[in-house]
Amino acid sequence: MNKVLVIIPTYNEKENIGKMIQTIFALPVEYHMLIVDDGSPDGTASIVKEMQSAYPGKLFIIERSGKQGLGTAYIAGFKWALENQYDFAFEMDADFSHNPNDLLLLHNACLNGADLAIGSRYKSGVNVVNWPMGRVLMSYFASIYVRIVTGMKIYDTTSGFKCYKRIVLETINFDKIRFKGYAFQIEMKFTTWKYGFHVEEIPIVFTDRREGTSKMSGGIFNEALWGVLRIKLNSFFRSYKR
Repeated sequence: MNKVLVIIPTYNEKENIGKMIQTIFALPVEYHMLIVDDGSPDGTASIVKEMQSAYPGKLFIIERSGKQGLGTAYIAGFKWALENQYDFAFEMDADFSHNPNDLLLLHNACLNGADLAIGSRYKSGVNVVNWPMGRVLMSYFASIYVRIVTGMKIYDTTSGFKCYKRIVLETINFDKIRFKGYAFQIEMKFTTWKYGFHVEEIPIVFTDRREGTSKMSGGIFNEALWGVLRIKLNSFFRSYKR
């Protein structure tokens, strides 16, 4: 039976993390969860540790000191997944902007041929709920910009809801992934695509968080916009043979 790990980075998610854990473990497929917490002062890690006894051998936590960036949190999770022999690893937010039921859709896509399955807000129109129009337009046109610069045929280049097959994570040299913020999402997709892996987008509905505080800012989008140029330029000096 395939081992599947859902990796969720957290910083101040006490309103959401307990409900998220319960919801994922109630799904009809056996998923394991790894929470990577960056020293949340609100007690997020304590909630996770209190719940571990209810889910022995299924719920795990990495506690880090201070905010070290989304990208480094996921890379820590990916390395842990490889060390512990998982066949699939998910990226997912803690705040229910990603519907836990859609884990089944992404997982199924990877079981049926995808090496990377992306939960896509823009594959079938614009499927975003509760975002201001300005933010929707910024995100949508940022993805168009990334497609033009990189050549990737991916509609949602900044999506943070993904399922990787183990072989992809074994192939990527994490030491060469340069970005720590949301440009990390672009860089990982671009690297996967450059290695020739099969990438598939699965339409989802993204619903902005109802509880807790958003970590998004204009600076995050600026990093992604300028970072994609660096990602593309750096690719000319790298080999993507496997």
